Amino acid sequence: MPEGHETVDPHLDTQSADELHLAKLGYKQELARTWSGFSNFAISFSIISILAGCLTTFYVGWNNGGPAAIAWGWPIVSVFILIVGFCMAELVSAYPTSGGIYWWASKLGGPMAGFYTGWLNLIGLLAIDASVAYGCAGFFDTFVGLFSDSWAANYSLTRVFIEFAIILVLAGLINVFSSHLLALINNVSVWWHVAGAAIIVIMLWFFTADGTSHASVGDVFASGVNNTGFFHGHTGGIGFLLYVLPMAGILTQYTITGYDASVHLSEETQGAANSAAKGIWQSILFSAIGGWILLLSLLFAVQSKDDLTAGGGGIFVLLGQAFTPHTEAIIVFISACAQFFCTCACMTSTSRMFFAFSRDGAVPGSRIWSKLNAHKVPVYGVIASVVIALVITLPALIKVDINGAPSPIAFYAVVSIGVIGLYLAFAIPIFLRWKKGDAFEAGAWNLGGKYRWMCLVAVAEIVVMSIVGLLPTASVGMPGMDGFSMKFVNYAIIVLPAALILLTVYWFASVRHWFTGPISNLDTPPSSAPDDLLPEPA
Repeated sequence: MPEGHETVDPHLDTQSADELHLAKLGYKQELARTWSGFSNFAISFSIISILAGCLTTFYVGWNNGGPAAIAWGWPIVSVFILIVGFCMAELVSAYPTSGGIYWWASKLGGPMAGFYTGWLNLIGLLAIDASVAYGCAGFFDTFVGLFSDSWAANYSLTRVFIEFAIILVLAGLINVFSSHLLALINNVSVWWHVAGAAIIVIMLWFFTADGTSHASVGDVFASGVNNTGFFHGHTGGIGFLLYVLPMAGILTQYTITGYDASVHLSEETQGAANSAAKGIWQSILFSAIGGWILLLSLLFAVQSKDDLTAGGGGIFVLLGQAFTPHTEAIIVFISACAQFFCTCACMTSTSRMFFAFSRDGAVPGSRIWSKLNAHKVPVYGVIASVVIALVITLPALIKVDINGAPSPIAFYAVVSIGVIGLYLAFAIPIFLRWKKGDAFEAGAWNLGGKYRWMCLVAVAEIVVMSIVGLLPTASVGMPGMDGFSMKFVNYAIIVLPAALILLTVYWFASVRHWFTGPISNLDTPPSSAPDDLLPEPA
């Protein structure tokens, strides 16, 4: 692994070294620096959450390639994501600020690069908040249904949405209390994920229902599925390989994301130049290994490939094949708790980004979002995160069935928005760092000369997967195909371009006349960010 070398004065204590580094970047210490290196790793590991992503988006891999696509696709895509993580680790070591990614782009490419990067990052984080909380609501609802036939029989999207709203509010309240509580929750979350995943894997191998058996190696590593309606369901040919199969990669790309939390919490982390960098790549690596073991265990537990495909590839169909209802409930409970921990961690990361971006005046109403409460938590940023996550998930109230199987099109759209927003935000500073070359002032943890190829590989992977995330997921969601309806459309293709158009209009009409990028607060109070009322265009 690339290793860094500590460059701060050894005679300074860690707290002083962190504050001096932050001051060099133009900021005074405002947030409480109480997070350890492990806590920094823990929040990224919690947001990645293999018990959230692997289970809630299992259907994406199954419908777009089947067992082989998941078994081979996960490790392949994980390697590329680890390269992205290495590139980001080098950047956070040099620039450990809460606005991190936006700050990097501004420093390396100017205000315009920073503006777009910051908004893409914020949009991605808000979508991730929504997707994880909605997945948690689905698991909670199923958990109750496994003990109550009447609850299961009266399933409704409205009920799940109400549960989703309650989960968001609870996560928001927990975030408002203090960073000490959050650090404790995230530390517990790490062990919950490790122990929970281990318990689930053991159950999948040794505690399935009587009469069940495990799939063969050939079934897992050489069996395909095309449940999209494209190319007549064929699992071969150029169309399947270039269109359907790449969409299975969203399973990995969505699960292993959100590790920029280590960046957004860097101003609250002790020894951030090293700790935040390691928090990024270590959370990716351990999640990649654990996620592959979990997914392989799930694939070997499949009892009927045809029945699972007919059920839309849903994880509850798979678990229902392998376990009795009460045994299945154990797995669902473990996963639901992990997803709630993940929601809390996501909210923390989003609110810190909201705070940092607003501190520099880039968000309308910046004085509000940059305010800290008595616990030094950006409370209004938390509230805004909850409200926006609710709004962008409203289409989930529309019932969507494809060939009789429920299809979570709205959930997939929110997932795609999160993945594309976050990863495009990652790509901009990574490319600018590559463009900077050897003139880049590396931090304590760096790639050395390896940045020359790592940065290019990272950007290429992000561009490819961003395009994939915009594609229709089913034939009925593509205009001109039989059965087309707007309710089947992956609305990421509408939301993201629309957001970019609005941001471009906003930039040229107003922002470019006054926005200069990161604003130092060393000589001014935190509330001195640009006024809520933006100046008129010059």
